[in-house]
Amino acid sequence: MCDEFLMVGEMLGQIRLVLEQARANVAMAINGEIVVAYWNIGRIIVEHEQERNERATYGKRTLKELSKLLTKEFGSGFSVSNVYNMRLFYLKYQKFQTVSRKLSWSHYCELLLIQDNDKRSFYEKECANASWSVRELKRQLETSLYERLLLSSGTENKERVIELARNGNEILKPGDIIKDPYVFEFLGIPEDKPVLESNLESALVRHIEKFLLELGKGFMFVGTQQRITLGNEHYYVDMVFYNKILHSYVLIELKTKKLMPVAVGQLNMYLNYYAEEVNEESDNPPIGIILCTDRDFLGAEYALGGLNNKIFASKYTYVIPNKEELIAQVEVVLGKIDKTKFKE
Repeated sequence: MCDEFLMVGEMLGQIRLVLEQARANVAMAINGEIVVAYWNIGRIIVEHEQERNERATYGKRTLKELSKLLTKEFGSGFSVSNVYNMRLFYLKYQKFQTVSRKLSWSHYCELLLIQDNDKRSFYEKECANASWSVRELKRQLETSLYERLLLSSGTENKERVIELARNGNEILKPGDIIKDPYVFEFLGIPEDKPVLESNLESALVRHIEKFLLELGKGFMFVGTQQRITLGNEHYYVDMVFYNKILHSYVLIELKTKKLMPVAVGQLNMYLNYYAEEVNEESDNPPIGIILCTDRDFLGAEYALGGLNNKIFASKYTYVIPNKEELIAQVEVVLGKIDKTKFKE
């Protein structure tokens, strides 16, 4: 009898997976057909406008009347704003081959709010590649992921704009996983409240799923306070992850103050230990990240320069960064690069 129960339970588990996958496939197929239909509705509206050379005011009245008739015949989903989005959808994606069938109409409604074509293309690629929900997309937009990735790329920014727009954030080398700053608004900690490093670590573990989303693609959580023993001395790495894309351990040290050179030396020691004692033959060299509240760029350059190990220092914040300020910083960096190339 016990064996029968075990067998039934095993079958139930397998059947549950089959049904859940089937439901997910059906939902994806429905979403895909809705996107196709709305693109075609947008095409019909735009072609009608072009044929009649409609003025803006007349076009608005047309959309309003069309919305009423569609709602009356087909029900909800045809508000004036949604019909306007269908029109805009076609204008932004006139070749349907450029539309991702992996994304829902709700994804595209968020993406259509982005004016910059490169930025919109980046978020679209990331949505498809990382399987973001609409909620996750909204968070990444609110926290200005695009600008943060550009700011973390140093002198490669100009080329990075093209790369991000074309491919999303491809993880090809250790530097590709770095952001600046990291945003921990999900912890709910006031910006001016003093926090102990141990408390920050505990808070990140309690919100590990959101922290993994903030870290980016390919991260798997290994543990906290991972012990390293050298002689009779015990040391503890704050947080350890493994990035399955880079095939590397990622060691994170949390600092609730500005970057200090001693932290770099300590993390460098940890990386040497992991390279010798923990890595398997299939693993690439470990990566170190120091998350701090502030850093002096010149001091960081000297502290991190000349090391064999890959160590990065990034700031973190408890509040969503000001978008305008980040955009301004990106424009300043890009402007400097343009001037340098012009002089050359």
